[in-house]
Amino acid sequence: CTAMLKNYFTILVRGFRKTPLFTFLNIAGLALGIACAALIFLWAEYELGFDHQYAKRNQLYSIEMNIDYSNRIDTYYSIPGPMGDAARTDIPEIVNMTRLGFGHELFAVQDKANYEHGFYVDTGFFSMYQPEFIRGNAAGFNNPHTLVLSEKMARKFFATTDVVGKSLRVDNQEDYTVLGVVKDPPPNVSVGFDWLAPVSNFYDKNRWLRSWGTYGIITQVELRPDANTTKVSTQLTTMLRSKAPLYAHADCFLWPMEKWHLYDHFTNGKPDGGLITFIRLFSTIAWIILFIACINFMNLATARATQRAREVGVRKTLGAMRKALVAQFILESILKSFVAVIMAVGLVYLALPAFNTLLDRQLPFTPLAPEHLAALVGIGLLCGLIAGTYPAFYLSSFNPVAVLKGQQISMNNGAGYIRKGLVVTQFTVSVTLIVCTAIIYRQVQHIRSRDLGYDKEHLLNTSLQGKMAEHFNAIRSGLLQTGVVADAAISSSPALQMWMTVTTKEMTWAGADPNKDVKMCWENVSPEYFSTMGLRLSEGRAFYPDIKADSGDIVVNETMARMISTKSCVGQYVTYGHERYRIVGIVKDYLFNDMYASVSPLILYCSPETSRNYGFLEIRLKPGDLPATLSKVEAVIKANNPGYPFDYQFADEQFERLFTLEARVGEFAGIFSMLTIFISCLGLFGLAAYTAERKTKEIGIRKVLGASTTRLAGLLSKEFLQLVALSCAIAFPLAWGFMHHWLKDYAYRTAMHWWIFALAGLAAMLIALLTVSVLAIRAALANPVNSLRSE
Repeated sequence: CTAMLKNYFTILVRGFRKTPLFTFLNIAGLALGIACAALIFLWAEYELGFDHQYAKRNQLYSIEMNIDYSNRIDTYYSIPGPMGDAARTDIPEIVNMTRLGFGHELFAVQDKANYEHGFYVDTGFFSMYQPEFIRGNAAGFNNPHTLVLSEKMARKFFATTDVVGKSLRVDNQEDYTVLGVVKDPPPNVSVGFDWLAPVSNFYDKNRWLRSWGTYGIITQVELRPDANTTKVSTQLTTMLRSKAPLYAHADCFLWPMEKWHLYDHFTNGKPDGGLITFIRLFSTIAWIILFIACINFMNLATARATQRAREVGVRKTLGAMRKALVAQFILESILKSFVAVIMAVGLVYLALPAFNTLLDRQLPFTPLAPEHLAALVGIGLLCGLIAGTYPAFYLSSFNPVAVLKGQQISMNNGAGYIRKGLVVTQFTVSVTLIVCTAIIYRQVQHIRSRDLGYDKEHLLNTSLQGKMAEHFNAIRSGLLQTGVVADAAISSSPALQMWMTVTTKEMTWAGADPNKDVKMCWENVSPEYFSTMGLRLSEGRAFYPDIKADSGDIVVNETMARMISTKSCVGQYVTYGHERYRIVGIVKDYLFNDMYASVSPLILYCSPETSRNYGFLEIRLKPGDLPATLSKVEAVIKANNPGYPFDYQFADEQFERLFTLEARVGEFAGIFSMLTIFISCLGLFGLAAYTAERKTKEIGIRKVLGASTTRLAGLLSKEFLQLVALSCAIAFPLAWGFMHHWLKDYAYRTAMHWWIFALAGLAAMLIALLTVSVLAIRAALANPVNSLRSE
C-alpha cells in the first residue's frame, strides 16, 4: 500500500512538471476560492458567536413592545421606566432584572479628561451577565455615586487596575468611587461598556422616565429555566395596557438574547431578519465560490483527458483495475486540494487586514485552532472529492485498445457537454453577481443623492454639556464673531434624528379623525434652527428671535399640514394635553430618522425651557480652512463652558453612517463578483489553452489554405463567447428576480434599467474575449510548418 501511494505521488509530481500551466491554474483557482470562502466564514463565525460568552444566555431576554398605530405597527426596544421594577415584583418567573441607560459621560481625574461609553444598570446586571472581576466586587453598587470600570478604562485613567476606592469626577459635577474592575468585554457582545454606574443616576437625569406615560429605557430580565415565555409576555402586556391610554393597543414580548444581534429588524411588528439575512446570503456566496473553483478543476481535468489517455491505457493493459485508477485520480485531486488549502491560508493572512478594515471588525484567524483546522481539512477533502470524483470516473473509463491504437477521444461525448455546462454555470453566477452589485450600488447612491430638504455640508453638532444650554446666547454670539460660523441653534435631537414622538390620541385638532392613531415627531428648536439647518418655508413664518414671543406657536412640515387640512392650516390650533398651540408656519418636508422611507409628520416648537428641553447644538460653518475653523469654534465653546472637551460630529459623516450596512453589502458583492469572474476566467483560460493545443494541426491546415489570423482567432473564440452569451440569458432573469425581491422593502428605490443588464453582459463578454483571444491569436500566428511537420 505504501509503495502504491508512493507511486501515485511520483506520478502526480511528474504531472506537475509536465503541465505547469494547467497545474498552476488548477491550484491557484482552488486556492483563491477557498481563501474567499474562508474569509466569509470567518466573518459569519464572528457574527454568529455574539453573546455566546454568557453562561445564562438562554435565560436572558429583553422586554420589547409593539404599538399599533392606525397606519402601521411600530416595534420599540425600550419600555416605560417603572415597568422593570413592577415586572420583577409581580411576575414570579422573573428571577433578575436590569435596566440599561446608555451614557456618554465625561470622566476626569487630575489632568486627564475624556468621554467614555457605558451603561447605568441595576444590581441584577452582575448576576445576569456575570462579568469577571479582577479587582474588587459589586458590593455597595446601590450607592448612587459608585462605578465599576473595565480593565481598559482603569488603565487609561490610572495606569493600573489597582483602583478600588479611588474616585473619578463625572460630568464635572460629582465624584464617583470605584468599587471594582472587570475584564474588558469581548468585541462580539451586544452590551459592551467601559463603565457601569447605578441606574438611579440615569433616572435623576431623566425624570420623565418615572412616568408610565413615556418609554425610553432598555429593560432586560432573567427568567427561570422552566419559565413559559408566552405566559410572561401576556402578563407584561396586561400590566402595560392598564397603566396609560397610550398602550391601549400595545403588546409586550420577550426577545431572547440569542436573537439580539442577528434578528434585530421588524416590519409592522413582525421580525423579518436583520444581520442574519446577510450572513445567509454571503455564506451562500462562499459555497458558490467554492463550487465554481471546483468546476475549474473538473473542466481542466477532463480537458486533459487525451493527454492522460495513454497512461490509462498502459495501466489497464498491465492489469490495473478501474477502482485503482479511480482511487489514484481522486487522491491526486485531494493532494492538489490540500496544496490549494495551504496557499489559501497564506492568501487569508495577506487579505485579512484589508478585510477587517472593510468590515470594521478584528476577525481572529488561527488556522491551528481545532475548529479552524477541522474546517480547513474538511474543505480540503470536500473540494478534492467534489472536483476529482467525476474526472476520476471519466478518465478511468477509457477503452485501452482504442487509446493505444491512437484513436482520438471525441469532444462531442458527455464530458464535452458537461464542460460546457460547467462554464455556463460559472458565468451565470458571475453575471448575476455583477448585476446585483450594480443595482445595490445604484440604490445606495439613489438614497445618498436624495434631496434631504436641508444642507448637510459644513454642519456639525455637539451635545449640550454642562451649562451650554443656559449660555447658548453667549455661545452663539461668540461663534458669529469669529467670522467662520454662519449660524448656530439648539434642538432636542441631533440633525438627522427626531427622538420625541406624540400621537393623534394625545394631539387633536378640528376635523381630526378620532379613530386614527398616527405617530408624529415633536422637536424643540431655537429660532435660529431654520437658518442653521437651511430649511425652507412653504407658507407662513418661522419663529421670532425672542423665544418667549412664540411660547404658544408651532411650525409643522408639509406632511403634517396635509394631515390637518386639505387647505392652508396656518392660523389653526392644535391641542396637546391641556395646551393649545397655534400653527404659524409650514416648513418644506425634510428627511430625518429613516432615509429610505417617506417623510414623517413633524411639529417644531420653540420651548422657552432651554436647560431641560434641549440636548444638542448645531453649528453651520462657513467654507474655509477646516482645522482653523474648528479651533476657533472650540475656543468659544470652552470659554463659555470650561472643563468640557469639544466633542462633535459632522452631519454629512453621520449621514454616510446610515448607509454602512447597504454600502458594505455592495462592496462585499462587488469584491466577490469580481473574484468569481476571475476564478471563472482562470478555468476559461485553461480550456482555451487546451482547445488551442488540440486544434494545432487544424489551425495549421486552415492557415496553409489561406485562412487569415483574424478568422482563425474568431473561430477559436466563437465557442466560448456562445457559452458566455447563454450564461447572460440565464443570469438576467435570475438577477432581476433577486433584486426585485430586495428592492421591494424600500419605499424610495431606484429603477432596474435594461442598460444595467446590458452592460453587465457586455462586461462578461469582453472579459471572456480578452481571456480567450490572447491564446487564440497566439495559436493563429504560429508557423503552420511546425504544427504539420509530424504528420
